[in-house]
Amino acid sequence: MAGPQQAPHLHLAELTASQFLDVWRHFDADGNGYIEGKELENFFQELESARKGAGVDSKYDNLGDKMKEFMHKYDKNADGKIEMAELAQILPTEENFLLCFRQHVRSSSEFMEAWRRYDTDRSGYIEANELKGFLSDLLKKANRPYDEPKLQEYTQTILRMFDMNGDGKLGLSEMSR
Repeated sequence: MAGPQQAPHLHLAELTASQFLDVWRHFDADGNGYIEGKELENFFQELESARKGAGVDSKYDNLGDKMKEFMHKYDKNADGKIEMAELAQILPTEENFLLCFRQHVRSSSEFMEAWRRYDTDRSGYIEANELKGFLSDLLKKANRPYDEPKLQEYTQTILRMFDMNGDGKLGLSEMSR
């Protein structure tokens, strides 16, 4: 008998932050920050295929009904799209540091306060070492255990996610995404 029904359709190993980013980039094909339209259909079809492969039966025969139920459950702001924070709730990640990050900077004023605090050299950029300090403080504040290799992985993952020009640092416009 299965345990509590947290996410019966996702009996998967936990994803690392880097693997989560790979999944996100795979489905957010246009890079606009949402899984929507055809991307959402592709996501759902692959999810259903994985569920069937794991032997999980569906109570719906119609793909449209399955999608409606899924979106009702996971599309928290009901905008018809899956955002990164919503996907983080769906996929089993080892450390939900993306949600920690989002919770830490909820408003634009909190974001700017964090920006000024961690742009220690006042260069107008958050370099990798400054980002690492930010993530370290964030994980401590959230009481999430981590070690140096994990902190390095998170730092590199954030850079891969938001460093659009590949210069190894985050500008204000990149970080605000």
